Amino acid sequence: MYSIDKSNKRNLSSYSNEVKRHQGRNSYPHVLNFYGVPPTEEITIDEFESFAFDRMQVLKALEGAILRNKEEEEIKKHIDNISNSWLPLHSNESDKGYSLQEERRKDHISHFILRLVYSRTENLRTWFLKYECALFKLRFSRENKEERLSFLKDENITWKNLSQAEKESMANELHWSSNFDEETFFEIDFEKVPDLVARRAVYLKKGKAYVPMADLLSLVMYEFRQRLSKALELASKSFITSRNERIMPMLDEIIKQYDGRMQTSNYSVVDDPTSDSVHQLVEHFPLCMQHLYQNLCENLHLKHFARIQFNLFLKGIGLTVDEALAFWKKSFSNIDDAKFQKDYAYNIRHNYGAEGKRQDYKPLNCMSIITKQRPNTGQIHGCPFREFSPTNLRSKLVQMGVRNEEHIREILSLTDREHYQVACTKYFEITKGLLDDNDENMIETIEHPNEYLKASISLKKNRMKMNNNKDDK
Repeated sequence: MYSIDKSNKRNLSSYSNEVKRHQGRNSYPHVLNFYGVPPTEEITIDEFESFAFDRMQVLKALEGAILRNKEEEEIKKHIDNISNSWLPLHSNESDKGYSLQEERRKDHISHFILRLVYSRTENLRTWFLKYECALFKLRFSRENKEERLSFLKDENITWKNLSQAEKESMANELHWSSNFDEETFFEIDFEKVPDLVARRAVYLKKGKAYVPMADLLSLVMYEFRQRLSKALELASKSFITSRNERIMPMLDEIIKQYDGRMQTSNYSVVDDPTSDSVHQLVEHFPLCMQHLYQNLCENLHLKHFARIQFNLFLKGIGLTVDEALAFWKKSFSNIDDAKFQKDYAYNIRHNYGAEGKRQDYKPLNCMSIITKQRPNTGQIHGCPFREFSPTNLRSKLVQMGVRNEEHIREILSLTDREHYQVACTKYFEITKGLLDDNDENMIETIEHPNEYLKASISLKKNRMKMNNNKDDK
C-alpha cells in the first residue's frame, strides 16, 4: 500500500482552478450535491485513500446491481445497505444523532478524489459519469419534495413555468397528466429530456417539451449529467497539463488498491485444509478453478500458468507448502518423483516464498486473471467468461447445471459486453439458487476466486444452520 505519515496533508485546491471554501456549522445544508465547487480544506493522506476506497465500494456495488438487472427497489435497498457501511449519508429528517456535516464532507471530498482518478481516459470518464449519475438519481428519489425544491433553489436551477393561462390554453394537449389541475408544467428544450422524449412521455411543440413536476427527476438528471460531463473533460485537460508528481502515484494506487484489495483478505474458511480435503471443496470452486481442476483430473497435468493460477488459489484456501506439494504430487501421478522434484517442486515452493527471492505471492484476483498472461493456443488458464467462445461457454454452463435458457443468454450478454466479473457473480447466484431468495443473500460482484469459494462455503453453512433450527422447532 502507498503510505505516508498521517501528519502529511494535501490541499485539494491545488488541483482545481475553482476556489470556494465550505465554512460554518452548516456547510452542507443538503444531502444532494452537484459537486460544482471543489473542496479546499486540508486532508490527511489516510483520508485521501480511505475516502476514495469507500466511495469506490458504493459505485462498484451499484454497477453490479444494475448489470445484474436487479429491480429498482432491490437496487435502492441494496445500495442503502452498502452506503450505510461505506459512505453513510442521512437526510435532514434523520435522527439528530448522525454527524450529517461529516458524512456530507466525506461524500463531497470522495467524489472529487475519484473525479481525478477517473478523468484520465474516455472509458474511465464514461464509467464514472454513468454510476455517479445512478447514485445521484437514487439519492434524489429518496428525498422528499420540499428538500428537493430547496436544494434546486440553492443551486439556482430554474425552468420556465407555464402560467395558469398558458396551461389552460394547452389543456387538451396536457390533460394526459394524471393530476392536471394541480400539476406544475415546465417548458423545456426537448433535447434536455431525451429519456422522456424516447418514451413519448411528454408533449412536444416547436422544439419544446412540456414536462410536469412529476417528471422533475429527468430535468435534474440532465443538469447533473451535463455539469459532471463538462467537469470531467476539464479535469482531463488539467490532468494532462499538470501531472503533479506527488498526487500521480496516489491516484494510481487508488485503482490498484481497489482491484487488489481482496488479495490480502483471509479466505481460510476450512479448518486445517489438507491435500485430500481439496477434492471435497470442488463444489465451491468458481468456474475458472473448476475448469482447471477438471483438466488436472483428466490429463494428470497442468501447464505453467495454469499451475500458478491454481496453486495460488490452493494457497488462499489455506494449504501449507507441504500440503500443496503433496496435492500436486498425487495429481501428477504419471510423473516419477525425480522428475517432479526437478521440474515442478521448485515453482510450487517459489509461490509460497520458500525459494528464490522468497516473495510471498498472493492468490490471483479476478483482474489479474482477466488481464495478465492471456492464454495462447493450447493453454487453459485465465477467466472462462473472457476466454471461452460463446459456444464453448454455453456448453460449459450447461455442464455445470445452468439449464435455463434465459439465464444462459443473460450470462452470454454480460460476457459479450466485457462484464466478466458480473457474469461470474450471476453464475454464482444461479448455481447457488440465490435468485429465489428474495435478494436476502445478494452478494457483491465477485472480485477474487477465493472470495467466491468463501461465499459459497458460508452460504452452505448458513443454510444448514437454518435447516437445523427449523428441525429443532
